[in-house]
Amino acid sequence: MPVLRTVPVPLRRTAVLVLAPVLLLTACGGSDGDRSDGDRSGGEAAASAAGFPLTLDNCGHQVTVKSAPQRVVSLNQGTTEILLSLGLGDRMAGTATWTDPVLKGLEKANASVPRLADNAPSFEKVLDAEPDFVTSSFVSTLGKGGVATREQFEKLGVPTYVSPSDCAAGKDNDSGGDGSRSTPLTLDAVYDEIRDLARALGVETRGDALVARLKERVRKATDGLDASDASLMYWFANSQSPYLAGCCGAPGAITRAVGARNAFSDTHDEWPQINWETVADRDPDVIVLGDLTRKSQTAETAKAKIGFLESNPATRNLTAVRKKRYILLSGQALNPSIRTVEGIEQVAAGLRDLGLAK
Repeated sequence: MPVLRTVPVPLRRTAVLVLAPVLLLTACGGSDGDRSDGDRSGGEAAASAAGFPLTLDNCGHQVTVKSAPQRVVSLNQGTTEILLSLGLGDRMAGTATWTDPVLKGLEKANASVPRLADNAPSFEKVLDAEPDFVTSSFVSTLGKGGVATREQFEKLGVPTYVSPSDCAAGKDNDSGGDGSRSTPLTLDAVYDEIRDLARALGVETRGDALVARLKERVRKATDGLDASDASLMYWFANSQSPYLAGCCGAPGAITRAVGARNAFSDTHDEWPQINWETVADRDPDVIVLGDLTRKSQTAETAKAKIGFLESNPATRNLTAVRKKRYILLSGQALNPSIRTVEGIEQVAAGLRDLGLAK
């Protein structure tokens, strides 16, 4: 997500989750069919016990889990929603960094999970929850300047896990801002995270089933879709110097899935700041808007973005603005997460509604 310039980078990148749009299509975990029952069968419990100790290769770290964790702390909404979608809310000792409502269908499960902090909790607060496993969506969350380093937890015997989407696919987190990617992100990184967490928690079959459902949703959303003539621009926030999606993050995965073109596919930065004059030169057919609830920058909500686009001299004559071709997405959909599948569904439906898909 785009960097906030008023606080240190590690905290900025974990505070950009946003409200899902009103016209939300069926979300992962949005129905009983998308979730696993919290009770494990005797067969599954026996199988999980036989699978430990387990060692995972995660973002350059060897993570060893001696037995199925019973007190998991998730430091970001993305990993929390995966755990809840796997039916593991009863084994969560805490969650943090929330600015969005929980994914539709997971409200009841999430209500029982202690909220350690709305944003990044302190290291001490996390330790007070007595975790036996800690997860996060971002390298910076479990790094210097974040909640704590992975080494700090591991010295206390607490294994940690970071979403592979933030370290895989050629992701360079030291290149400034929100990093850059030399290789386009694919949904395989999200699927790998689901499978890893399911294995680590001893519910491998649930992970496989959840991945299968997500893949089927992508297939259904994109079946027969041809949007090759449409160019898309993804605007996250900031009206003065807008954060727009580069080629290779979650928006890139969405664009490739629907067969369209990203107006800024020539930049590998995750969320570069690009001036409106350059946007006018690219003149995208459709503008995908992040509908944010935070109040950190200008033009956070989709309503504010549309108001700016339709009144500003530099933008009001854009093709997408004149024809009111807008598609609204949640910030989680613009993040590499299970909601990226939701993003594919919404963009595919939006392109069809706008008559830009063959």
